[in-house]
Amino acid sequence: MNAITRLPFLAELQDGIDRIASPEREGERQRYRTIWISDIHLGTRGCNAKMLIDFLDSVDSDTMYLVGDIIDGWRLKRRFYWPAAHSDIVWRVMKRAKRGTRVIYIPGNHDEMFRQFTGLSFGGVEIRRKAIHETADGRKLLVLHGDEFDTIMLAHRWLAFVGDAAYSLLMRLNVVVNAVRQRMGLPYWSLSKIAKHKVKNAIEFISRFEEVVAHEAGSRGVDGVVCGHIHNAEMREIGGIQYYNDGDWVEGCTALVEHFDGRMEILHWADEIAAREAGQTVRMAA
Repeated sequence: MNAITRLPFLAELQDGIDRIASPEREGERQRYRTIWISDIHLGTRGCNAKMLIDFLDSVDSDTMYLVGDIIDGWRLKRRFYWPAAHSDIVWRVMKRAKRGTRVIYIPGNHDEMFRQFTGLSFGGVEIRRKAIHETADGRKLLVLHGDEFDTIMLAHRWLAFVGDAAYSLLMRLNVVVNAVRQRMGLPYWSLSKIAKHKVKNAIEFISRFEEVVAHEAGSRGVDGVVCGHIHNAEMREIGGIQYYNDGDWVEGCTALVEHFDGRMEILHWADEIAAREAGQTVRMAA
């Protein structure tokens, strides 16, 4: 990553990543043909690093796509925040690439500083502006972050930064709420996700975004599209195009996976953890 650290503030980021990471959890992993994750927002307090580490220690794949907003450059430029758990995540991704997993990184708007390295590879991680993925059953999927189709980002960039500040506040509240819930023995619950779905304008924006992205994918002659950006995991057909959004790791904690027969599935990791812990409780009781 030597070339990357020439950018402002990224030398400090490199120092944070170089900290020794905690070891991976041993044990059998669920294997998939492909995994898509996005909107991790490393460098922010809203990042649910603990849950993502659990995910990375529980699954493996032939290919992994990092679909943007992996590192939150917007926030890091204002105030540097990089706990050890965020290094653990970077370390796990890099180790996965070294083990032979093809890792493709498509920067988003929050980590757009990496877009200038499109076409290069760092530590086995390929940086691309977009990609075409062919599924096991022969479908072609356009993979991109999705901010290209966000009218707020394109026409009113200043408004996007204001919205980001408000969203950051909601994320901090989300952390506090779930810390209290954890002490009470309650499962993870996304305050921001519930709030967003209660707002009519947010619902209309999400729907419009999905339609625009699907239409663009159709114009490029592919069968479907995979994106992130709006923190709303979804899979549905729009105008004959399969639309997939892998969600995020600050609110919903979701990933999109492709099984070896080409079947697609969204994993809601909080639910996966709850099911696993329930199973362990049943076995202990037996």
